[in-house]
Amino acid sequence: MQQSKKYIPLWIGLAMGLGVYLGSKLDFNDPSAKLFSYNAKKEKLNRLIDYIDYEYVDAINTDSIVEVTVNRILENLDPHSVYISAEELEGVTESMQGDFIGIGVSYYAYRDTISVINTIKGGPSERSGIEAGDRILMANSDTLYGDRLQKDRLADKLKGALNSQVQLKVYRKGKGVFDVMVKRGRVPLQSVDASYLLTEQMGYIKVNRFAETTYREFKTALDSLKALGAKELVVDLRDNGGGFIAPALKMADEFLEDDALIMFTKNKKGAIEKNFATDDGSFEKGTLYVLINENSASASEIFAGAMQDNDRAMIVGRRSYGKGLVQREMALGDGSAIRLTISRYYTPTGRSIQKPYGNGNKAYFNEYLERYKNGELQHVDSIQVADSLKFRTPAGKVVYGGGGIIPDIFVSKDTTRVGETLNYMLRSGRMGGYIFEALDKKRTYYNQLTQEQFRDEVVISDVFVADFVQFIKERGVDMRLENYEEQLKKYLKAIMAQQLFGSSAFEKIINEDDVMIQRVLSMK
Repeated sequence: MQQSKKYIPLWIGLAMGLGVYLGSKLDFNDPSAKLFSYNAKKEKLNRLIDYIDYEYVDAINTDSIVEVTVNRILENLDPHSVYISAEELEGVTESMQGDFIGIGVSYYAYRDTISVINTIKGGPSERSGIEAGDRILMANSDTLYGDRLQKDRLADKLKGALNSQVQLKVYRKGKGVFDVMVKRGRVPLQSVDASYLLTEQMGYIKVNRFAETTYREFKTALDSLKALGAKELVVDLRDNGGGFIAPALKMADEFLEDDALIMFTKNKKGAIEKNFATDDGSFEKGTLYVLINENSASASEIFAGAMQDNDRAMIVGRRSYGKGLVQREMALGDGSAIRLTISRYYTPTGRSIQKPYGNGNKAYFNEYLERYKNGELQHVDSIQVADSLKFRTPAGKVVYGGGGIIPDIFVSKDTTRVGETLNYMLRSGRMGGYIFEALDKKRTYYNQLTQEQFRDEVVISDVFVADFVQFIKERGVDMRLENYEEQLKKYLKAIMAQQLFGSSAFEKIINEDDVMIQRVLSMK
């Protein structure tokens, strides 16, 4: 008996060893085990970093080496697989969440001071009495003015934990300097720039990106327009670079009948995942138009493609960007992350709208210049298509894959020098500084205007235009207006309305004679 007992540890050891061996031969489909299993190539990189860290003759920041290496690796995959540093990730996440914690003001650094352009309606600052034109001098003990004002750090001074308080020192013309306590709260980042009636029966909704809150904002806008009598709808996705796919799918569901295919994805293993419309649609019968341009990308193209391939909407504008790759954000463990392409998406007819990227990232991102040179932005016949990528919708309409959504109705772009310059200044904020100064000279008057009074009373004069032209000339932009005076007046008034009343007021003015919208209205 004693003899057999002394072999018990040996038998236990042999059993354990056999179990480990058999376990190594079995496939339990554990993706994490495969992902983090031993890999000689990864070990080589780890050893290299260690050698540099401990043996190299000079002190080296190996973190920067790692970042460069990661970026180089991703650049060689595709244009949309990217590295996001820990510093950048917070801002990216905020933008796509649809809100952030702050005091709720739009501002810019005017000369050497934070100047409030406007307060977010219903936000913390508005509730605390902050007004457009106020200068914020201090936040608690932090000085926010002076020659050494760090513009990229201003937001950090005003953000904080939810419901935390910040004491602001504020200067207001006619009142002087005073203190105000603001309780930080959730500040929305709007996805829907505008929602209003173009005619008695035609609604208009402009969506600037697809974030977590986009569908909720869109549904609220859609329901409001329906309540006002809208039986037709224009969805404006121009310059919408995309974002999350889920909100685009939910938006598409509002317009498609039950079980209609919205889109499908395919990964490198050939696995297909399909997305279908449900019975939740609330605008499945009304006439629909979708506006796109060369900057409409990704989720915007998913929505437009689903509407076109299901013969549900008329697509108006110019060929979209051509991004048909799906990314997933993956944490790297140190606060940074990568967005890695994991699949391709296809429209309901089976088209991939991803444009080619085999000539490198620089050529890929500069493709707009090629469209400009070959005349595609002005002439529909200049759009290059391949018969091998021809598809047909259920109604028999011919559509093409291979690079963007080609509209059903083409509208050319103003590519004249003055037109391009005006559009750049409008969208880039170059007019904002001048308008802020103009408003500031009569702040009391402008702040008491209603939107209707502003529309009827405020007129942009020739003198105002001449003063603006001199203003930008002093800053290196020499503009000869030729026949664009009236357009410039409209743009200046639109920026003024934006600073006073928000993005919806801006879009209403810009859209008054918008070429694409006029084309839609002409089809009624």
